[in-house]
Amino acid sequence: MGKQNVAEQFVDILVRAGVRRMYGVVGDSLNPVVDAIRRTDGIDWIQVRHEETAAFAAGAEAQITGTLAACAGSCGPGNLHLINGLYDAQRSMAQVLALASHIPSGEIGLGYFQETHPDRLFTECSHYSELISNPQQMPRVLQSAIQHAIGRGGVSVVSLPGDIASLPAPEKSVEHALVTARPTVRPGDGEIEKLVRLIDEADRVTLFCGSGTAGAHAEVMEFAGRVKAPVGHALRGKEWIQYDNPYDVGMSGLLGYGAAYEATHECDLLILLGTDFPYNAFLPDDVKIVQVDIRPEHLGRRSQLELAVWGDVRETLRALNARVKIKTDRRFLDRMLKKHAEALEGVVKAYTRKVEKHTPIHPEYVASVLDELADEDAVFTVDTGMCNVWAARYLSPNGKRRIIGSFSHGSMANALPQAIGAQFTDRGRQVVSMSGDGGFSMLMGDFLTLVQYDLPVKVVLFNNSSLGMVELEMLVSGLPSYGTTNKNPDFAAIARAAGAYGVRVEKPKQLTGALKDAFRHKGPALVDVVTDPNALSIPPRISAEMVTGFALSAGKIVLDGGVGRMIQMARSNLRNVPRP
Repeated sequence: MGKQNVAEQFVDILVRAGVRRMYGVVGDSLNPVVDAIRRTDGIDWIQVRHEETAAFAAGAEAQITGTLAACAGSCGPGNLHLINGLYDAQRSMAQVLALASHIPSGEIGLGYFQETHPDRLFTECSHYSELISNPQQMPRVLQSAIQHAIGRGGVSVVSLPGDIASLPAPEKSVEHALVTARPTVRPGDGEIEKLVRLIDEADRVTLFCGSGTAGAHAEVMEFAGRVKAPVGHALRGKEWIQYDNPYDVGMSGLLGYGAAYEATHECDLLILLGTDFPYNAFLPDDVKIVQVDIRPEHLGRRSQLELAVWGDVRETLRALNARVKIKTDRRFLDRMLKKHAEALEGVVKAYTRKVEKHTPIHPEYVASVLDELADEDAVFTVDTGMCNVWAARYLSPNGKRRIIGSFSHGSMANALPQAIGAQFTDRGRQVVSMSGDGGFSMLMGDFLTLVQYDLPVKVVLFNNSSLGMVELEMLVSGLPSYGTTNKNPDFAAIARAAGAYGVRVEKPKQLTGALKDAFRHKGPALVDVVTDPNALSIPPRISAEMVTGFALSAGKIVLDGGVGRMIQMARSNLRNVPRP
């Protein structure tokens, strides 16, 4: 074997770290690395049409697999396009290594063609961002970047000039053992004992769960049963905690439903489990709050805490389940379960009335049918905006399904790119992109990526010809809607012209057949559903604290049109409530 150059060494290290794909758009400064990928077994170059898609796809792959994923952009404008998807990956704690190739090293700082400073640009959306300016820095900089991304859960960026990538790798470069998995962190005995005392002294305990409860479903259920606690969740906690949950009281926050809000405010001890829930207006300020989180920087930044516990949720609950006293009084739990069922019963009526005859089609109906027809282990990627509402209300988690969106960063156009990354991890698994017409059209060019790789992603397009969430924000602020209307083409015709399966649905009776046909199709498919832009109404409760900025607008955007199959769960749980 001949002597390696820096690009070849770079690629070899990525393969050793478990990277199987690098998403990006080729360009001159990136060519040495792309060529090294071409000649290396175990890793593929995935050509997308926009670098933002590359970063979103890598972030989704990392969230699906729990392992390191990679993306790349050429110098200047190329790598600059990565930034939005990298922000999302960082805020989603997705393990992503981004390669930002750079202008010739001798021209840096001299205003050269396409010059930017990627090692500075990406510092805010990464744990590590460094420039390799000499071959001697390889492989240590790359190894450090990998260990930052995996160890801290987020993004690392390596900037590499194209001329440096083509140089010979150093003869005796130091290679360290690579970190490829994160350890669990158990709180100290002192914190556990303090928490046990708080729990034992409390009469009414509520749990509020986020994405940090991933892998801890059994422990959360056991703990809730021991202390008779209602269990609410944030949107990112939905897929991990809502299923098989006899203590479920729904979701709190801007898109909340059920009794989660009441349960968090009427308890005397609220335990936040693995959530960095950003909307503190929805959290109480007059009850004791404990927060458990693997990221110490999250502790106490939203609420005043009685106790901050640095640790993995599963390990913390395992320690607590062995020590807390079993509570026998379940009056608070039963009251919250009743409130939850009653709240859901009220909105179900609005959803079920003549919904199968209504045109334009109720988007709630589309989401409900989609939930029923999708596979038991489907991956849903969800556009920011109204699709977040439909996912929160209608997708039924079961421990096998995944729901991925830009839930912390809130970017438009995330669903299609994330579906690309999710589908590459397993071509045999059903991946459904719940796209809004605004988000889909923003990065529509990468529908061609589905066709190019024959990825069987199913795009279900909620087409209300408007930026619906923005329009409602304007209206509830007393502003006339302006600049929110989209003049859309027939997206299904565009899909067919691109070589994919495409069907347009304008009547409710066409929907089930169209979705079934799309799901049966072996390749990429798009179902363009013309939906009602006036599907939402203002909820009955908005507090004064919520009437500021975005919380005012989005807080009022809670649909009055149903909650899908969640009502079945609420009714089932209600049967467990003892009768007087």
